[in-house]
Amino acid sequence: MNMNVKQITLLGLMTAAVCIGTMVIVIPIPATNGYINIGDSVVFLTSILFGPVAGMVAGGVGSALADLLSGYAHWAPFTLLIKGLEGLLVGLLMKGGMSKLRMGASTFAGACLMVTGYLFAGAVLEGSILVSLRSVPANIVQGVASMLIAVPVSIAIAKTAYVRKNSFMKN
Repeated sequence: MNMNVKQITLLGLMTAAVCIGTMVIVIPIPATNGYINIGDSVVFLTSILFGPVAGMVAGGVGSALADLLSGYAHWAPFTLLIKGLEGLLVGLLMKGGMSKLRMGASTFAGACLMVTGYLFAGAVLEGSILVSLRSVPANIVQGVASMLIAVPVSIAIAKTAYVRKNSFMKN
């Protein structure tokens, strides 16, 4: 992929936005020692507007960085993989066009991947799939909320000339 300076800068900004969205607006979940955040909204937004590679990099790196900075370093390798794959999947599913249905379906697939990924990552870290199941409801809420935020925002932003010109989707 041959990226220009604007696209590299935009990728850095979206990576930072994922990190900030993950760290700043959080709802603690005491039962899981974790939290719900809006970082997935930014992962979805990046993937929809700028494609699978941008979604993968911003999602994986931005989310893992948030884990490292928030005291969840033990989750960072799993987050890098899960959120990177989430961004990649949403971006790949968006390659067929920018319809509302495609946005909804691709973000739903990304949310399902996130919930499943953290279920298995939790099983590894906590030593039991049954213990990890307690995180599923909160992850579902996070995924659905992120879809409800990302799709309308993406529709609005996709109409701008800047996004159409600087989209990674053509690559």
